[in-house]
Amino acid sequence: MIKTPLKVGIVGTGRFGSRHLEKWLKIEDIELIGFNDKDDGTCGEVADKFGLPCFPLEELIGSVDILDIVVPISSHFKIAKKALEAGKHIFVEKSFTEFPDQADELKELAVKSSLMVGIGHIERFNPVLVELKKHLTAIPSKLMAFRQGPFIPGVGLDVSIIKELMIHDIDLILSFVNEQVRDVKAVGIPILTPKVDIANARLEFENGCVANLTASRVSRERTRKFRVFQLNDYISLDFQNRNVEMFSLEETADGKRQIVARDPDISEGEPLKLELEAFLATIRGESIPGVCTGYQGKKSLELALQIVEQTRNSSGVRS
Repeated sequence: MIKTPLKVGIVGTGRFGSRHLEKWLKIEDIELIGFNDKDDGTCGEVADKFGLPCFPLEELIGSVDILDIVVPISSHFKIAKKALEAGKHIFVEKSFTEFPDQADELKELAVKSSLMVGIGHIERFNPVLVELKKHLTAIPSKLMAFRQGPFIPGVGLDVSIIKELMIHDIDLILSFVNEQVRDVKAVGIPILTPKVDIANARLEFENGCVANLTASRVSRERTRKFRVFQLNDYISLDFQNRNVEMFSLEETADGKRQIVARDPDISEGEPLKLELEAFLATIRGESIPGVCTGYQGKKSLELALQIVEQTRNSSGVRS
């Protein structure tokens, strides 16, 4: 029997971690007991704003049922391992870990102790993606993803743009195309950091599906777009503005063929809150579609690392 309310703590309350904190406060049947942040100034600011205590890491882990980890990727494995060894469920922001062997070790720890691991791939819960799934008729023949934005000093700069932004679309594409990747080609260059700041990748799957991905953190405007091509349909998604456009080739009553345009209504919902609620449901034994598991998180990481290696070959930059 799962006790209620479950106690939750957050590690890392910077730009993204504070968003997690705000969403947890809106969720019923949990108790957000506090947080940890290595920066004393941030601890004070967050504690004053939300009226929550800032704990030392070990004390926080010992006091919770669920640890939400929203720190730089280089710290994911160390903190997640401590939490699992202490018998705690973990929710880890993407990317799951730096390296696949770390993901394997965490998965083994979780299975051994019957603990849940969730990975923060928020776009899975975007209402736009929920709408897309209603219209997929088969594995798409082509996919295109554009995820770009202006440079933000200090955000995600410990990794390349591939692990920071492109991995969202890598995860989505792997969820649509359950096939082996046959070929990976990619280019990327550093512009404002020592890591790759803008990259383009082309993936070819065994069934012939092709996916093109572009990610940048040095673009003038923020863009989150996704395009799907399947037999008789072109579907354009705008994650940022929550808009879907469909163009379908259909046969009329008199046997003619015509293009029919549709703009489906998009449901309301806060993707991050929905994602956290779904993770809670899995802990309570429910089967919720969309939750990114440790296995899926590892698959996305492995493909991201293949793309990183290709950009390294093209630019010589370590990512």
